[in-house]
Order: sequence, then structure tokens, then C-alpha cells
Amino acid sequence: MMPQPKFRKIAILGYRSVGKSSLAIQFVEGQFVDSYDPTIENTFTKTLNVNGQEFHLKLVDTAGQDEYSMFPQSYSMDIHGYILVYSVTSNKSFEVVQVIHEKLLDMVGNVQVPIVLVGNKKDLPMERVISHEKGKCLASSWNAAFMESTAKEHQTVVEVFKRMILEIDRADGSMPKEKSSCKLM
Repeated sequence: MMPQPKFRKIAILGYRSVGKSSLAIQFVEGQFVDSYDPTIENTFTKTLNVNGQEFHLKLVDTAGQDEYSMFPQSYSMDIHGYILVYSVTSNKSFEVVQVIHEKLLDMVGNVQVPIVLVGNKKDLPMERVISHEKGKCLASSWNAAFMESTAKEHQTVVEVFKRMILEIDRADGSMPKEKSSCKLM
């Protein structure tokens, strides 16, 4: 007998044009959309099976944020986990994702929030300015998971969402995570 599906609401946050919508659409529809339509805010739903458990996912694809954006209260309401996206081709998006993270923590207070930091656009090696190590360091300083992705590869994107679900489950079980010691430059 299959266990009951679990509902998970996930917000995707990041600077403009880092590929938030492309990731969501690739995950939900299995196609790459290279759209530069600034997103107002979209919601997607998708069912995903992780380790024999069905999850009904509701994805909130947020409008691109910058360092001055007010962090909407709704982004902290009944959200189970956050995917914070930057582009490996943009220093600015890497700076902004750190500001978003700070605002997020201010908003939710002192709880351990399940977060996956995603360095998107890894399919553009010639344009890369943020190293894998730098992304990994930032994530571990937050106690978050880290992955690099490209919205052009369906499987890579699915792994991001699976990882998010595992992080949420781990937070539920409040498993202690080991602190890592790498220095952010």
C-alpha cells in the first residue's frame, strides 16, 4: 500500500534573469524555455516520487529580486523549502542571492530553513565567473545544500527538486548537520 502523498510548497528566489522560471518550466514540462519575460509570480504544480514516496509540489516562481526589494511576507508563509538561484555567469546575482538569504532569515527568524543553493547556467563554461568552490562554500556557510544546474538538462533540474525534498525531510527530522569550515573570499 502506497503511503499518502505529502504536500510540499517550495519558493524559488533569486536575481532577475538567473533562470528561475526556466528551471521551474523544465522541471514541470520537461522543456527549456529561454524566456526573458520578467516573471510577475507564477505557481506550478508537479508530482514527484522520491524514494517511494509521492510528493505533490507547489512551486512559487517569484519575481526577480534585487538587493533593494522588499521581501514579501508571503514568501515566508507555509513554504517548506527555498531554492535560491544565482547564475554562475553573474557576480551580481551571486551578491544578490546572499542579500536574499539574509532577508529570508530575518523574516523566518531563527529556524533552520531547508535551502538548496543553485548555481544555474553551468552549460556556459566560457562565461563562468563564479567557481563551483565559491558556491559550495557559500552554501556550507548557510548550512544549505548546493548544486549546479542548467535548465537545459531535465535530469539535472529534477535532481535539484529531489534534493530540495530531501532537505525538507531532513529538517523535519531535525537531523544535525555538521558545520563545515571553508572561507568565503
